[in-house]
Amino acid sequence: MKKRILTILLAGTMAATALTGCNSIKNDATAITVGDTKISAGEVNFYARFTQAQYETYYSAYMGEDMWNTEAEKGKTYEEGVKESVQELMETMVLLEQHMDEYDVTLTDAEKKVIEETAAEFDENNEADNKKLVSGEKEVVERVLTLMAVQQKMAEAIQAGADTEVSDEEAAQKSMDYVLFAYNTTDESGESTELSDEEKAALKSQAEALAQSIKDGGDLTELANNAGVEVQKATFDDESQTPSADLVKAADALKEGETTGVIETEAGCYVGKVTSLLDREATDAKKETIVQERKSKLYQDTCEEWKKETDIKVEKDIWKKIKFGDLKVTMKVEQQTDEQDSEN
Repeated sequence: MKKRILTILLAGTMAATALTGCNSIKNDATAITVGDTKISAGEVNFYARFTQAQYETYYSAYMGEDMWNTEAEKGKTYEEGVKESVQELMETMVLLEQHMDEYDVTLTDAEKKVIEETAAEFDENNEADNKKLVSGEKEVVERVLTLMAVQQKMAEAIQAGADTEVSDEEAAQKSMDYVLFAYNTTDESGESTELSDEEKAALKSQAEALAQSIKDGGDLTELANNAGVEVQKATFDDESQTPSADLVKAADALKEGETTGVIETEAGCYVGKVTSLLDREATDAKKETIVQERKSKLYQDTCEEWKKETDIKVEKDIWKKIKFGDLKVTMKVEQQTDEQDSEN
């Protein structure tokens, strides 16, 4: 359990560096009220800075120094999007804490001890001025880490109620072998060139001849080798979009062993042969995906229902004071060895 807690409580190894600006936030002010629970401005600021640190540590190298003013989606910058996400997550974590009794979820003494040790480690490893800028006082850090631990345990408890039975029919994945006569060629330097209309027409005729030969009993692999194209494999159902939605649609209408005609797309001409109407490995993998989707949906629906039932008030003036462009925060991630993991 210590290892699992440490996995999510990375704040113990977070460090604020190269900071500019000042923190005008009063830590004990109320930033969000969720039912009867108040989330302090300090807790909100620390969790926002913790999230900021993850982004700046792992993404700033290729997103640039002005990443927070970059438009993430229409009409919304990365800063606005991340702050919105932080707000929603903090509301959710408190809601999960409020409903712990319904799922018989508690934090053990051992888990609480890990949280205390992690908060103490953060307190020791960061300078006072830096901690002030990110509202990193020990009690604030400990409270945020507690909420994060509760979220993990509650998510597991809620998701345990999801239906894990999935039939072969629901998850069925077919498989096919296919070839592509591509309308683009790539040279040694990686530069792509589109074929002329005459070349495309010749290639389509070649694909049509191959398709007919397969239908006449020819071997796809041998015919593909002679044509200079590669046989590739794909698993699919009626919702699949790769390797080509049109190819999938044509193949989905066939029986095992049957071959499509030439499926012409912008990429080139496809010919596919259905090899199985129930690919066991792909079907079992799809079952796992469906179960995970059910668990995720149950968790999200449960949290959304609680939000609808709860009076939530957000103090917007406090949120305006949290500006990622005012200071820089990064993380120092310490990797545990296998031996350390086993001890934990």
